[in-house]
Amino acid sequence: MTKKEFLIRLKRALGNDLSGAVVQENVEYYSSYIDDEIGKGRSEAEVTAELGDPWAIAKTIVDSVENRGQAYEEYSYEPKRSSGGNGKEQAAGKVHVFGFDTWWKKLFLILGIIGVIVIVVAVIGGIFSLVAPIIMPLLLIWLILRIIGGRRR
Repeated sequence: MTKKEFLIRLKRALGNDLSGAVVQENVEYYSSYIDDEIGKGRSEAEVTAELGDPWAIAKTIVDSVENRGQAYEEYSYEPKRSSGGNGKEQAAGKVHVFGFDTWWKKLFLILGIIGVIVIVVAVIGGIFSLVAPIIMPLLLIWLILRIIGGRRR
């Protein structure tokens, strides 16, 4: 298998369950690893054979990401802002992100929204069923009085 085939399969496998940033990060890592090994004199086929099936690697990556609870450590970089700076970059810090990047998280979100809507409709229906026996006779009495009162004029 060539490097390109390996990376395409890995990207497809990771793309099913992870966000684009995490997929890109892992694809770049394996691309760099394969390039380093080729630089040491090994062939693409030998390196990719040693790595194994991209789907198995993707499964391991997805499992490890899910075990961390989707808390990724990301670093943002900004140029140094000192007056005599030489343009070096430094890490600003850690950012923990929770995303809806898997199908089951999106499903839970949709089911949660539907559940809230069902509860609201049930509460409104319950209130209406309690108030209707009181309001309906009052409306009928008011309507009859209105009709009778209209004939007197």
